[in-house]
Amino acid sequence: MCGLALLVALPIGARQLPLGPGALAASQQGLRSAQSQRGPYLITPERRALLNTIRYAEGTWIGGSQEGYRMLFGGGRFDRLDRHPEIVVHLEYTSAAAGAYQFMPATWREASVKLGLNDFGPASQDQAALYLMQKRGALETFDRRGLNIEVLNRLSPEWASLPASHGGSFYGQPVKDADELKDFYLAELQRQKRLVAEGPSAA
Repeated sequence: MCGLALLVALPIGARQLPLGPGALAASQQGLRSAQSQRGPYLITPERRALLNTIRYAEGTWIGGSQEGYRMLFGGGRFDRLDRHPEIVVHLEYTSAAAGAYQFMPATWREASVKLGLNDFGPASQDQAALYLMQKRGALETFDRRGLNIEVLNRLSPEWASLPASHGGSFYGQPVKDADELKDFYLAELQRQKRLVAEGPSAA
């Protein structure tokens, strides 16, 4: 993620990255709402588009509905957002994954402790997903170069629906096609930039 640059908020000890001029206005818009975020990660239109692309791959997009943040593995729903539900679902695979980014309980515990997250609400889930991206070494590459094969490959061990460099799932599970994900990302990025340009009334 030259002129004037804005530093993206990252956890203590992490390397800060400047945003280029094209993302500056959107980032300033994000800073205005930063106090409502729970965690250190600024959500630019680019990062929001990536988060939504992961939701699309994981099957929790639901047309952008907030319902995806309440989704269990297999498509069921849970009610409370004060904590990870830790409900084990037995289908073709057995999993306790939950939320928009299908966090496993242990993964969620790690992220929530690292970031000081006190609930399982949408803002907390977004922050935890960005933490996992950084942990996998993908966030810096994405901020600089956008969504590409390298980013997807780095994220594939975290999200089984994302393709590794060979095109298949890191875990041998069903996977989304890289070109389909890139197309979704680009369309979603344009939508996010339009929302920023139109202001809060367009959200």
